[in-house]
Amino acid sequence: MHALKYEGLPKLAEELAEVTARLVARPVTPAVLVPIPLGPRRLRQRGYNQSERLAFTLGRRWDLRVDATLLVRSRDTTSQTALTPAARVANVAGSFAAGPPGRRPGANLPRIEPVPASTPGVNQPAPTLVLVDDVLTTGATLAEAARALEQGGARAVEAVTFGRAVIPDFS
Repeated sequence: MHALKYEGLPKLAEELAEVTARLVARPVTPAVLVPIPLGPRRLRQRGYNQSERLAFTLGRRWDLRVDATLLVRSRDTTSQTALTPAARVANVAGSFAAGPPGRRPGANLPRIEPVPASTPGVNQPAPTLVLVDDVLTTGATLAEAARALEQGGARAVEAVTFGRAVIPDFS
C-alpha cells in the first residue's frame, strides 16, 4: 500500500483489487462504489487518487458501478500517519460533503426505499453506497465520509478497505 500511495505505482491497484475481490464477498444488494476523495494538494502531489484507482479496479472485478462524484473533499486535512486516534477524528471532522460542490443537500444521492417483494413492475431500490479506502486505522475517515453521505441523503453506507494498520502506541 505504501508503494501505491507514496512511490508512484498506481498499477498496484490491479493486484490489490484482484486479491480483495477473491477474499471479500461482493455486496449482495445493488451497490455503487464511492472512493474516498483526496484534497487538491495531495492529488497534485501523487498525480492520482489511490482510493479511486482501487475502486475502479475492484468495480471491474465485482461488476459494480463506481461514482467518484458522490463524495467530495470540502477541505484539506493533514496526513493522518502520525496522529493519535483522537487527533485523527478532529483532523477529518467536516472534511467531506456529499458532492459535487454546490449540490443542494439530499439531491441526486441514491436512496434505499423499501419495496415489497410481491410488487410487480416496481423498480428495484437504489443501491447501497460502498466507500472504498486504502487503509483502515481508526476508522475516522470512513466514519466522517459515511456521515457526509448520510447527511446528503444516503440511506445505506458500507465500506471496503484494502489494508488494516496497527495503531501506534502514543503513550
